[in-house]
Amino acid sequence: MKYFTILIKQKRIIIFNVILIPIGLYTKLYNGFASSWVHDSLGGILYVIFWSLFFSIIFQKTKSWKIAAIVFIITVLFEILQLWHPVFLEIIRDNFIGKAMLGTSFSWLDIVHYFIGLIISFYLIRIFRKIES
Repeated sequence: MKYFTILIKQKRIIIFNVILIPIGLYTKLYNGFASSWVHDSLGGILYVIFWSLFFSIIFQKTKSWKIAAIVFIITVLFEILQLWHPVFLEIIRDNFIGKAMLGTSFSWLDIVHYFIGLIISFYLIRIFRKIES
């Protein structure tokens, strides 16, 4: 019952994240104007926002900057992991979801976009928490 109450209290974040999922996945399939930026950069920003909001539901008492910073650091580590190509990672990256989650090629510029996601996440968590309280 405790977890159900938490989910009800966090309904706006959950709804926001449910909307972010198809948008984030679509960035990997988009072929229109500025498709390279949408595919490579916007997706990274949304990725950090999604996971920051997700973990803000689980760790409600953790400060918003800590959640956003930890997600940023983990995302940067995933970016660095793209330099490593062992068989088990290549198997994961061999399908759409694995490729979308782990990526396939390293780019320093992606870290800038993850940082933008960190900043947006920080403010979104604060806004949602103020609304919910």
